[in-house]
Amino acid sequence: MYHDFNYEATLASSLRAQWQLDDVMREDQELDFTRNMMPESLSRTAAIETLNPFEQRILNQISAHQYLSIFGIVEEAILPFVLDHARPHLAGDDWRVRAILNFAGEEAKHIHLFKRFHQAFIRGFPVECQVIGPSEAIGAEILRHDPLAVGLVILMIEWMTQQHYLGSIRDDGDIDPLFKSLMKHHWMEEAQHAKLDTLIVDALASGKTEEQIQKAMDEFFEIGAFLDEGLKTQAGFNLDALEKAIGRKLEDREEILAQQHQAARWTYIGSGMVHERFQDALNAISRRAAERIAEAAPLFA
Repeated sequence: MYHDFNYEATLASSLRAQWQLDDVMREDQELDFTRNMMPESLSRTAAIETLNPFEQRILNQISAHQYLSIFGIVEEAILPFVLDHARPHLAGDDWRVRAILNFAGEEAKHIHLFKRFHQAFIRGFPVECQVIGPSEAIGAEILRHDPLAVGLVILMIEWMTQQHYLGSIRDDGDIDPLFKSLMKHHWMEEAQHAKLDTLIVDALASGKTEEQIQKAMDEFFEIGAFLDEGLKTQAGFNLDALEKAIGRKLEDREEILAQQHQAARWTYIGSGMVHERFQDALNAISRRAAERIAEAAPLFA
């Protein structure tokens, strides 16, 4: 068995890790716009040589706004998915029901937290930053797919956020401490959600034939392609905001657009595809499913 997760132990861990919204970010708290907010490994803004350091920092902050806006949209889709998974088990395993409902409650809290960040960002940033949407339409497009495909996308995202914090954000001394604290507390609860997602994916894959699993993988890639198109659109919105904030047009806009789109592809898709825990889950379901992910991953590096 590739994991030893169970609902009772994961619920206990979740309850120990829980935090209150005001302890992380009060409604009146302000961000530090004199500093970067995203680590360079995710934003890739310092690599743009045609931007000066001030302009690189502005784009980095726009990338941070994108980061929590995108995850807010995704978590709005996760919430109904988790509730739908809990509903058939309400008369069954009490630990399972409680763990999943707690999972849903924490996702709702994360959405609330990200909205607070958005409001603080609006207060301190000089221009409006447009975000893809509406979130309801994005969620509906994701959730219309096979539940196993959706579960795998969510599992990939949950493990991905773990890697982002542990591998890039935690030890970066240059980013805004409030943003770092926000990501730390998000990570604390998402670490338990990844375990629950693993159990949910196990349940969704149980009893499926190889043909059914590969059909779900087809839909996994459909969701990925849909998200990728959204990331490309978002990269364009980010450059629109950058141009307004710095008061000039980017002569090499198309080159920066391609570079920032690729950075987003790595951040929101590629870094999850290569996560060893996600690969373990795929191998437990189907070796061919894992191979298909491994073949696609270099496109998102």
